[in-house]
Amino acid sequence: MNIALIAHDKKKETMIHFAIAYKHILENHTIIATGTTGRMIQEATGLAVIRVQSGPLGGDQQIGAEIAKNNMDLVIFLRDPLTAQPHEPDILALLRLCDVYKIPVATNIATAEILIRAMEKGEFHWREIVRSCNSCNK
Repeated sequence: MNIALIAHDKKKETMIHFAIAYKHILENHTIIATGTTGRMIQEATGLAVIRVQSGPLGGDQQIGAEIAKNNMDLVIFLRDPLTAQPHEPDILALLRLCDVYKIPVATNIATAEILIRAMEKGEFHWREIVRSCNSCNK
């Protein structure tokens, strides 16, 4: 599965702890992350991470493009709801694409843990069905 990991500045430490705690699951999947978050995950865990631009420089849009191409299965985007983001339209566009393409998305650590544990139990088999149906509609 292809998993996007994104974290606002004040949530990066939480994302690093998440990646360390669930390294045994994440290492079996393709991880795509925005700039600094991806570097920090690589350094803390040794996981292979495909890095795109930082969010404000287009990274959110790059991940959105992968969603639109049906190349993403899960998005974990730890958002900071208390800090204004200059690229808020890009963030909303990414979340909208997750809704349009039926991509599970977590925007806080509680939901991220529920989704990653479901994935660990093999409860994401329905994503393969959605992925193949989306390919048929092209």
